[in-house]
Amino acid sequence: MRHPELLNARSLFVRSPGVHRPMRAGLAPLAQATVFCMSLLLTFLFLAAPSYASAPVTANYYAYVAAESDDTVDLIKFGPAGGKLVKRISVGILPNEIEGPHGIKVAPGGRYWFVSIAHGMPYGYVFKFETGVDLVVGHTQAGLFPATMDISPTTGFLFVVNFNLHGDHVPSNVSVIDTVSMTEIAQIEQGIMPHGSRVSRDGRFFYSVAMMSNELFEIDAMTLAVSRRLKLTLEDGSGAVKPTWVQPHPTKPLAYVAFNGASQVVEVDLTSWKIGRRFHTNAGPYNLAITPDGKTLVVTEKSNHSTAFWDLDSGKELKSIRCTNKITHGVTLSPDSRFAFVTVEGVGGDPGLVEVYDLQDLERRAVIEVGKQASGIDFWKMEEP
Repeated sequence: MRHPELLNARSLFVRSPGVHRPMRAGLAPLAQATVFCMSLLLTFLFLAAPSYASAPVTANYYAYVAAESDDTVDLIKFGPAGGKLVKRISVGILPNEIEGPHGIKVAPGGRYWFVSIAHGMPYGYVFKFETGVDLVVGHTQAGLFPATMDISPTTGFLFVVNFNLHGDHVPSNVSVIDTVSMTEIAQIEQGIMPHGSRVSRDGRFFYSVAMMSNELFEIDAMTLAVSRRLKLTLEDGSGAVKPTWVQPHPTKPLAYVAFNGASQVVEVDLTSWKIGRRFHTNAGPYNLAITPDGKTLVVTEKSNHSTAFWDLDSGKELKSIRCTNKITHGVTLSPDSRFAFVTVEGVGGDPGLVEVYDLQDLERRAVIEVGKQASGIDFWKMEEP
């Protein structure tokens, strides 16, 4: 029996208008039609494929993660074999109390890591651990609810904001800690509920924001004094913007501030000390990080349960991705500008999560289960598999 559809397919394969080409010897009509259909399919797949391609994962990446409701710090690993929990470290000094490890920072060089213990009686603490063996080296008392922190590579001093979450709405302070002796050497007054702090790349300045007084502070890391402060507002000069994070640019005199209460991230010119560009985000931008190459801004959108990626040259959002559970929190980036590691708190008895995003194609590569209410996170090291 002759099949018209196969003859039509054959004619498409062996003819073009006005030209007669003999059918290939030994190739049956059904086989010709199959080859033709496959060629069409391959052409379609080639045209429909995305224009980017993510390179293979060729290293192992490690980060430390604080879990506020478990009083633990987890060491996680992501690499060619995927992501996994490597170790769980108990922290704190009161075994029958939830002490709330919040901020975490790996020292320059990677030999030590530090964690802030927020709940105290009434003052919190900062603990120092040796990486790898993860044993306590020392600790010292800080202020009321010590939270986020950073270390100046110039002086070696650690700056930790005392958030004072449960106290009256009065100005709080930043504790300055000598990381060798683990001694608090100064307290520097800030605004109300200071949060979201980072040191400049050169180690000369420490920046923090006061969430309830809507201010940005610059502290001179050498003199340990406030050098500048900036009132943070909306375009018309109004509004309680509730800043929750400040992130200096790695190579330019700029800093980026998350307006958690106004769904914006603003760019502050550190030379003129004025707000420039404004990026309108989804609800609740919370923590920020900029890739070491200075190209991409990563924003955790806490109220929207998502993570957004922005191109800093154009000022345009590249993508916003919903997380796999609720309440995105912290973010850290690999030194090769390849991966973002985002903490997700979860709710109730849910475990915390770390989501790993590939910054080449902006796709989620792994989800790693960690302790409850995952919050602060910092990168430790990368190594060959």
